[in-house]
Amino acid sequence: MTFEQQWIENDFNPFILFDSNGKIVSLNTEAQYLFGATTKETIFELATAYAAPTFGFKTTFLDLEFDKYKFFGINVGYINDDRIGISLYRIPYFKFQKNKPNGNLTNIYTLIDLCISSHSIGSSTEFIKDIDPSIPEIRLYEKLFIKLLNKIYAALKHNSRVITKLYLCIGEHIRFDDKKYSIFTVEILSKDMDMDLEHEIIRLAEENNLFTEVKTTGVKINIPMIFE
Repeated sequence: MTFEQQWIENDFNPFILFDSNGKIVSLNTEAQYLFGATTKETIFELATAYAAPTFGFKTTFLDLEFDKYKFFGINVGYINDDRIGISLYRIPYFKFQKNKPNGNLTNIYTLIDLCISSHSIGSSTEFIKDIDPSIPEIRLYEKLFIKLLNKIYAALKHNSRVITKLYLCIGEHIRFDDKKYSIFTVEILSKDMDMDLEHEIIRLAEENNLFTEVKTTGVKINIPMIFE
């Protein structure tokens, strides 16, 4: 593999090279992950729609979203009629932390169950769990993390149903001290959220050294799998 090929393979942005019929000639690892959220036909149509009118390269800034993958632009290039390539400029799904999350080895399932049990007392809300059972014990500040979860559940307590998801983010990693860690997500969702608590949720996430994405329908917490 040449240096240029290694560069593309290790790029954070998905890259796909098609032939004139839309068949994939080559792609990097990030593109393989992307095709878990969309189809090659969709990306090929995107490439042909935003290609330059003559041979060459064209960069276009636009908002794209395929499931959890978000992009702020694309670059499409071709120098003949046989091949057309596209790179998608990715918005990071998480932000890189200055401080490595620390704390005690903690069972994440126990903390979630504890918070759900607390908020279900005297409540008519239905709490549903969709949880990957394979997450090991990881390092967290238990008391701070429970405060964060409780604040999120409090912001959703007026809904008739609240869904808690826990899943591994395939292909997502973060580095601390030159070591790469996988990431998993706790996602708590419902119909609508009390956005008056958004500032408190973000503050508690920062105290935990975690990135939290707050939307009107719920919250995502991205957590590195640190267990040494």
